[in-house]
Amino acid sequence: MDFLEVIEKRHTVRRYSDRPVEKELLDAIVRVAQTAPSSRNSKSSAFMIIEDRDTLDALSQMRDYGASPLKSAQAAIIVMGDESKTDLWVDNCAISATFIQLAVTAMDLASCWVHINGRFCLKDEPDGRTSDDYVRELLGIREGLRPYCAVAIGYPEVVPAE
Repeated sequence: MDFLEVIEKRHTVRRYSDRPVEKELLDAIVRVAQTAPSSRNSKSSAFMIIEDRDTLDALSQMRDYGASPLKSAQAAIIVMGDESKTDLWVDNCAISATFIQLAVTAMDLASCWVHINGRFCLKDEPDGRTSDDYVRELLGIREGLRPYCAVAIGYPEVVPAE
């Protein structure tokens, strides 16, 4: 599939089949994400592949809205930024996550971007616990790395008509 086909084909999928995503594909997706441009070539983005069903289910509970695609996803890639490398870590993470979604599409998989940074666990409690803290604690993310988003990945439950 050429690049323009990938762009045209990419869309958000929120429900996935039970078919596991091959480890080789997930590793290849991360390798693509590592090639994403970053401010001053800081390479401030970091990635964590999640395949464990219990962990994916727990991630789907990080917020009371918008995280449900992780419940049926067979994998997720957590995109994190190292704020010690650049103040533009958020921008770099967004570019990296976009590369992930394009790579997923090129590999005939489906994805959904689930935002973490700046979101609260409970929509109606903006002074409460943040998704950042929830994910950091759940996954044991070291200090200095900031979780930005999770990209839910899987084979789509329903293949859209062309």
